[in-house]
Amino acid sequence: MESRIHLLFLRVAVLTLLLAVTAGCSLLGRSREPAEDANASSPVIDPRIERRDVAPPKIDSEDFEITGYYGMMSVEDFGTNSVVGARLAYHVTEGLFAEATYAQTSDVDKSSAEILGNYDLSFGSDRKYKYYDLSLGYNLLPGEVFIGKNHAFNSAFYVVAGAGNTTFHDEDMFTLSFGGGYRLLLTDAIGLHFDVRDHLFDDDISGEDKATNNIEFTLGLSWFF
Repeated sequence: MESRIHLLFLRVAVLTLLLAVTAGCSLLGRSREPAEDANASSPVIDPRIERRDVAPPKIDSEDFEITGYYGMMSVEDFGTNSVVGARLAYHVTEGLFAEATYAQTSDVDKSSAEILGNYDLSFGSDRKYKYYDLSLGYNLLPGEVFIGKNHAFNSAFYVVAGAGNTTFHDEDMFTLSFGGGYRLLLTDAIGLHFDVRDHLFDDDISGEDKATNNIEFTLGLSWFF
């Protein structure tokens, strides 16, 4: 009888020990953090974005622009001569502007007919080519020009068209003008202009009434005020 009681106590003790060991292993597994997978790859896209400081361009808010320019003008039948002039522009909107222009060339060269015939078509008058006109222009393709990493300049291509008057060999002629240019803002108030324009009018100085194209290429410096 006593042997059976001892055997029963022994079985209870063994079962209790097994239960204690199992519970300890379970608690140990819960307290341990899962091991990192060494083969796990880093994310393809890093959600952290580095912000950089951007200085917006300072553009003068004034609407008027005055430009002085110098260049070369090809007067049909009279060669190419220097031209100097000034423009006053009013910027109606960001794209649209109106401008008034006045300019004159140096004394134009003699035509081939004058040289061959040894006479002067200007009849001794001022041989300067003078013109003024009123035009409308529109800015196309506004953008920026980058010089190095830290310098950006606002720029735009523009087209212009207008009408005015040309005075040449003591005659006044109604003139149509059209062309285009490129403006580069060096500062918030100073701009650099490259222009190509054609001045079209009817002329009969050579004895034949014909339409003449007088093309000029100019470089100008402007100031907004």
